[in-house]
Amino acid sequence: MEAGPEQGTARLYVCGITPYDATHLGHANTYVTFDLLNRVWRDLGLQVRYAQNVTDVDDPLLERAAATGQDWTELAQDQTQLFRTDMEALRVLPPDAYVGAVESIPQVVALLESMKDSATLYQVDDPDYPDWYFRCEMAPGFGQVGNLDEQQMVTRFTEMGGDPQRPGKHHPLDCLVWRMERPGEPAWESSLGRGRPGWHIECTAIALDALGKHFDVQGGGSDLAFPHHEMCAAEGSVATGEPFAQVYLHSGMVALDGEKMSKSKGNLELVSRLRAQGHDPMAIRLALLGHHYRSNWEWTAEDLATAEQRLAIWREAVGLDAALDARPVIEQARTALRTDMDAPAALAAIDAWAQASLALDGDDHEAPGHIAAFADAVLGIAL
Repeated sequence: MEAGPEQGTARLYVCGITPYDATHLGHANTYVTFDLLNRVWRDLGLQVRYAQNVTDVDDPLLERAAATGQDWTELAQDQTQLFRTDMEALRVLPPDAYVGAVESIPQVVALLESMKDSATLYQVDDPDYPDWYFRCEMAPGFGQVGNLDEQQMVTRFTEMGGDPQRPGKHHPLDCLVWRMERPGEPAWESSLGRGRPGWHIECTAIALDALGKHFDVQGGGSDLAFPHHEMCAAEGSVATGEPFAQVYLHSGMVALDGEKMSKSKGNLELVSRLRAQGHDPMAIRLALLGHHYRSNWEWTAEDLATAEQRLAIWREAVGLDAALDARPVIEQARTALRTDMDAPAALAAIDAWAQASLALDGDDHEAPGHIAAFADAVLGIAL
């Protein structure tokens, strides 16, 4: 693998959901991607320490709760549980540390206190809401994660809910790390004043607390490269004096009806809805694995139909009393997965074995079990 240590423990942080709506296939694509990385690392003999957050207090969550009349904490709990149920159905291995933003507030405050006296943080001159900001120019290499120029960063920052035009900021790209209490919003006491964390510092604090400095991979969808991963990298490197993560790894976007799946646009295909319709979660997972993790692609009914047919053929083949030799097939699939996680090539190798084994008289009685075990452990497909 290009990411991760050659031996010992690999440390992975994947940015989690903001739990105000059900899990769609764009989410599932991301978490299946990093579940595959987790499994490939384990297949290499590594131990894995995996951490993930859930942003259980944030503006979109509060806005949805206000619109529906539901208590924001209940909404967060309900949607977090639905997400975890969907992930369990897709056989995504659970994180070792699964930490909510509310739960992490002491870690966030401690991290900000450690940075407060270094001129890294400042409060805007606002008599009503003197929020705390992080100076992005203090971070060496700022801009290298998203690989954008400054104007592109400002544009993207605006699109993703940033506030480059706010009066009193030292630089348009400085990011909010502590939001002072507003009327009707949840807030917590701290040495910074009564308020709540910004989005980026939440992940920075959780990752450092759960994984330590300079961990191996921070992962998420490609829409998180900037500003989220960029800001986490900047905050983490300034706070510790070391690079935050060794590698920033991003899964591609999944579209529906010609546009990226998005809660704000409402063009969603939900994992829970597909499951309720009777679709096998293993077919859903195979449909996701059928696309290279870095690619952008569009979900169609044909994708799922193809995956269901593939699943049926695999199950028929592993049910044989004897089949063709599995060893070269597993070696081929392993090589593909260890080469930038080329899941489509790994699936194709098993396709060829299954089709040939069903067409020919194999004499290896252990082969079906070996393929089933490999698919289970490494691909996460229960046959």
